[in-house]
Amino acid sequence: MINLSLCTISFRHQLMSIEQVADWARAQQFHGIELWGIHARNLAHQPEYDEQWLASFGLYTAMISDYLPLDGDPQEAQAKAGILCGCASHWGTRKIRSFAGQLSSDAVNPEQRRVMVRRLQRLCDQLADYGCELLIETHPNTLADTAASTRQLLEEVDHPSLKLNFDVLHLWEAGDDPLAVYQEFKPFIKHFHLKNIRERRLLPIFSPANVYSPAGTRDGMVSLFEGEFDYAGFLTKLAGETPIEASLEWFGTDVKEVLKQDRERILRLLQPVNAKTFLQAVPV
Repeated sequence: MINLSLCTISFRHQLMSIEQVADWARAQQFHGIELWGIHARNLAHQPEYDEQWLASFGLYTAMISDYLPLDGDPQEAQAKAGILCGCASHWGTRKIRSFAGQLSSDAVNPEQRRVMVRRLQRLCDQLADYGCELLIETHPNTLADTAASTRQLLEEVDHPSLKLNFDVLHLWEAGDDPLAVYQEFKPFIKHFHLKNIRERRLLPIFSPANVYSPAGTRDGMVSLFEGEFDYAGFLTKLAGETPIEASLEWFGTDVKEVLKQDRERILRLLQPVNAKTFLQAVPV
């Protein structure tokens, strides 16, 4: 079973209010909303929008997604973490997503890595005081860019509040087997990001500089089941697991059409699996 959310970042270049996003998410039978950090911080000036308001649409906040720096002034990172924890409490979620720096694991030296690990430990301590968890995303050009470096990072930080946002495509991009990595890291995985690409060679279009730019190219971004990675096989194998939390992370055009299509196809894909699981659980 998958509890599926959409990301407000998908609507970053469109004139849509949070009410319109929530109303559309409800109409399309999404379970929740992943709130982009800048959206959460801006909505803090309108306190009527909160966990209870979102629940009136039958939705919940799956995660606050933002970026906590692992270099520079530690007080600035601490201040931003405090703001995000306040947003998380306001919206009724424990999960705050961030990246493990901005350098690939093979580009950092041991001292740089030690400093970044120590910063992560302190951030985890701070988030734990608020009852929150820090979800590091598996992503290129970070310390969680491969399964091996992610494994090392989890061991180095060694904190119960450090968890993973499992970006399936980026692990595949690194040459890892996402299903095998999932089995190994299952105790740490709190959320999934799902997206796809037409061809592997086009993966660089997901670099932050491109996806956040209104003028960035979207060529190669495709619907979940039309890309090179086999999501049908991956999701079917996960369907019998304990319910998982996932977001459709769409950065391309035709936002509503693509999200609606992918939501419906996931539902159709998993219906036979869910029915089989239910029948097996019914005593005869």
